[in-house]
Amino acid sequence: MSRPALEVADIFRDHGPAWRRANAGHVSLDQMKVMSAIERCRTAALGGHVARCEECAHEHIAYNSCRNRHCPKCQGGAARDWLAAREAELLPVPYYHVVFTLPAAVADIAYHNKAVIYGILFKAAAETLTTIARDPKHLGAHIGITAVLHSWGSALTHHPHLHVIVPGGGISLDGERWVACRPGFFLPVRVLSRLFRRLFLEALVAAHAAGRLKFFSHHAPLADAQAFAAYLAPLRKVEWVVYSKRPFGGPQAVLAYLARYTHRVAISNSRLVSADETGVTPGFNPGDYRIQGADRFKTMTLPTHEFIRRFLMHVLPSGFHRIRHEACPGLDPGDCSPTAAVPRTSPAPARCLASSRRRPSPPRARTTMRPYSPGPVQAAAAA
Repeated sequence: MSRPALEVADIFRDHGPAWRRANAGHVSLDQMKVMSAIERCRTAALGGHVARCEECAHEHIAYNSCRNRHCPKCQGGAARDWLAAREAELLPVPYYHVVFTLPAAVADIAYHNKAVIYGILFKAAAETLTTIARDPKHLGAHIGITAVLHSWGSALTHHPHLHVIVPGGGISLDGERWVACRPGFFLPVRVLSRLFRRLFLEALVAAHAAGRLKFFSHHAPLADAQAFAAYLAPLRKVEWVVYSKRPFGGPQAVLAYLARYTHRVAISNSRLVSADETGVTPGFNPGDYRIQGADRFKTMTLPTHEFIRRFLMHVLPSGFHRIRHEACPGLDPGDCSPTAAVPRTSPAPARCLASSRRRPSPPRARTTMRPYSPGPVQAAAAA
């Protein structure tokens, strides 16, 4: 695959030092680490390997990757490994795509409280789906889910939302059989929306009472409990955005869809159009899905400092998992299928679609290479 003409790394190398000086004291350690990793990715600064042809003695240097989860160049391999591990866990049933979106007022305070509020988002969304699915009036079954956090909108704005992939059914409450949902219909979105709103706000208020939320600038008065309650009051009266997309065509379609979501970063290198003295011009989707083809994507020019700020806005806290799974209780992974629902005397966690436990990646082909260490010239170029 050819290298894109313009990369985020190029922008960081050219403008990163000046941006860091201009924003000294306002850049987190995690953001600094991400910038450094992207700038050094696949350069002599990280070393590499030399591949040598035994016939003509031609040598090719392959520099090491930074493997940072926010790096646009390092997600392809990670996504392929993750999907290979997930492929065996897909069920031969329709899958649904449910999206939970936080209101703008909550997204505003989430920016300085990412770990807490994103964690609440995962928990509230999972509890909403599993609670409604267990209700005999709706599905009456235990379900498994896979949830992927995205924090960005199409124009790199802060727009936290959760993509959830759910099989169209689950294990009956007694663990004896598979319960399928109605064709083309999973769960009522209005019911999901209202329960999600209640669960999320309850957890958010509890986090505030426990002193887990921090407020700055014009949000500083929200540290007071009464002011915070007044801030949340309008959110209790509006409908929160939860929607369910039509089912996928089958397991292969689920994998193809997941490949576009699981390891996506705020912006890929392929979406960068140009970078010059006027700023950075990325392509973006304005949200009108009625437009198809190349015309679906528009361009806008951002000042370079604003582009960097928007990119780093989506750096996750260290150790925060943006892909999570909710298990089908009481069954082993091999039992959690519509054709074999065998109850167990000692319940054990299980997964529908994916595992919460790490599995080793499939073995890769080994090639004979020798480590490469940059010499003085290469090291100076990387610096």
